[in-house]
Amino acid sequence: MRPVPYLALPLLALPLLFAAPHALANPETPTTMPAPIAYPQTKRVDIVEEQFGQKVADPYRWLENDVRNDKDVAAWVEAQNKVTGAYLDTLPGRDAFKARIKQLFDYERFGVPTHKGNRYFYAHNTGLQNQAVLWVRDSLNGPGRVLIDPNGWAKDGATALSEWVPSEDGKLLVYGIQDGGSDWRTVKVLDVATGKTLDDEVKWMKFSNLSWAKDGSGFYYSRFPEPAQGQAFQQLNENQAVYFHRIGTPQSADTLIYSTPETPKRGHYAQVTDDGDWLVITTTEGTDDRYEITLLDLKTPGAKPRKLIAGLDNNWSLAGNVGTRFFWNTNKGAPRLKVVTMDVAQANPVATDVIPEDKATLQGAGIVGGQLIATYLVDARDELRRYALDGKPLGKVALPGIGSVAGFTGDPAKTEAFYAYTSFNAPTTVYRYDVATGKATEWATPKVAFNPADYAVEQRFFASKDGTKVPMFIVKRKDVTGPAPTLLWGYGGFNVPYGPAFSASRLAWMEQGGVFVLANIRGGGEYGKAWHDGGRLNNKQNVFDDFIGAGEYLIAQGITKKDGLAIQGGSNGGLLVGVVVNQRPDLFAAALPAVGVMDMLRFDRWTAGRYWVDDYGYPSKEADWKILRAYSPYHNIVPGKTYPAILATTADTDDRVVPGHTFKYTAALQAADIGPKPHLVRIETRAGHGSGKPTDKVIEETSDLWAFAAKWTGLEVKPVR
Repeated sequence: MRPVPYLALPLLALPLLFAAPHALANPETPTTMPAPIAYPQTKRVDIVEEQFGQKVADPYRWLENDVRNDKDVAAWVEAQNKVTGAYLDTLPGRDAFKARIKQLFDYERFGVPTHKGNRYFYAHNTGLQNQAVLWVRDSLNGPGRVLIDPNGWAKDGATALSEWVPSEDGKLLVYGIQDGGSDWRTVKVLDVATGKTLDDEVKWMKFSNLSWAKDGSGFYYSRFPEPAQGQAFQQLNENQAVYFHRIGTPQSADTLIYSTPETPKRGHYAQVTDDGDWLVITTTEGTDDRYEITLLDLKTPGAKPRKLIAGLDNNWSLAGNVGTRFFWNTNKGAPRLKVVTMDVAQANPVATDVIPEDKATLQGAGIVGGQLIATYLVDARDELRRYALDGKPLGKVALPGIGSVAGFTGDPAKTEAFYAYTSFNAPTTVYRYDVATGKATEWATPKVAFNPADYAVEQRFFASKDGTKVPMFIVKRKDVTGPAPTLLWGYGGFNVPYGPAFSASRLAWMEQGGVFVLANIRGGGEYGKAWHDGGRLNNKQNVFDDFIGAGEYLIAQGITKKDGLAIQGGSNGGLLVGVVVNQRPDLFAAALPAVGVMDMLRFDRWTAGRYWVDDYGYPSKEADWKILRAYSPYHNIVPGKTYPAILATTADTDDRVVPGHTFKYTAALQAADIGPKPHLVRIETRAGHGSGKPTDKVIEETSDLWAFAAKWTGLEVKPVR
């Protein structure tokens, strides 16, 4: 993965995790209409505001209130879940999906290890543990021991271990605690040898990394001011600052390293270079890869921060350094990125190309074992390339097939590195790579309850409305030859690329004869800046046209039937689903929008929403507002048209895309004359935007979603053997 600040990714699509128990064949076809659902009565309020000469009603604004602090909202949530639960109980394929997903999830999974001192640290899940456990080994292949097991932290399994970083000597470990899926973190420190948790504690960290001082005396982190009472899950995130916490001292004694109170919307991310000599502070203001870089010389006591790269104009992501020679991934003059170097000892350093821009899209490069290892996207598929520090090509790292690489980590001075590889039909395998010999060996290989050879992965390209060629991956059982119920997934935003990746949940859908399709629509990062720019701001409609075009292509090519297409997306992808359902309700049989941004006129008023203006525009600016008003899902439901079956999902602790978005959207759907199919919402408790969600909640939610999609696409769910 490319080394970008956490703030660069404020919207993350949810992992698609899904399952299956004993399932009877689905007796009800998509054309069989059930009795109308008696939706809960939702109070309407008389709110009409005029903006830029247009009057806009917002009758469900009261649903924006925090469910924890508003009894009326809490009662509405309870009533909606009751109706949704009663409907889901009628779906015959639900138990079968749940049983099978549980079986498919029950395999040993490893994370990419981190080597510090003489120890190897890695995440591990035996299969059905709600949260991954942190383990440590004293040698590469020696016996491991449990270091942190978060599964006992909460009865419901919803408190997770988030970020964790060992000190350079491997003696201490700093880690974050994520409660109920929230983006907020509480930070603790552990003595690795004894397993004892120290008294150190840091609160109100969010969108931050953790970076140790080389000598282990403390760590750098970013935090926000403590929110007002009762506002932790809704208050705008502003005035982020970088601090240094010295081990053995209270948080009140932490040293402020860098802040910009005169520009409160700016966020800051700090990392210590591998040699320990420099602190690199990256400043951003939104979701675009546009950064300022500030450098602090840690070798010189009393040194002041120095602005190295001013202006939020380009991507500058650290690839590593050799003394004062710094290497950067940048898109300055290179829309698909390149690697440059500069000597920071100079008063005015000049960037010089090391790895020039390529036809493929550079995801990121880092120094490992004296070489630059670069990850490229080639038509949404990953490729690993090696270079000498002077830019000379040294060949590629061979990968097993069409897939994705993540977590390529190592030390600039050591030849050992690790990475993970995955594909749609290949569970994540961790490899150890020897930079000196170019040899990769499997370090952790999962054993799963299916045969990967039974599945075909195909990449195709289709023409969007304006003629743009858009790639998609089509995955299915090899024996599925005719039109079949199909699940189409998309995201299309924030320069985030999506490639082949394994999901036990998706596999359960495909085992039953369903097809899974990932469309690499514009707005993402698959083809660099031009692909991103082609799907944001005044070009956002291209994203929706691409997704609609994908659906039309799948039907025209006989992949699925007209009444056999379900769509899904999370976060920005939830927005995508909401929009295309409004624009083409006739095209889809079922829609599964998850934690979506549904009110585009007010998204910037809560938590991280203000960052998203880079992709969406400013609701306060007339030109942007008119574009947002034209596609906002909440404001563009079309009475009189027959809508597909809709099951929206959100969670009460989502402090990224606050659940009020989905609450208001659901209320508007249920009040509109849009046909007899169900328009429901599933609201999870003690869960957030997706990360940290316990395995059992994932299995429950996915079995509900798959059973719902199966019913309305005509997928016959067979019993689990």
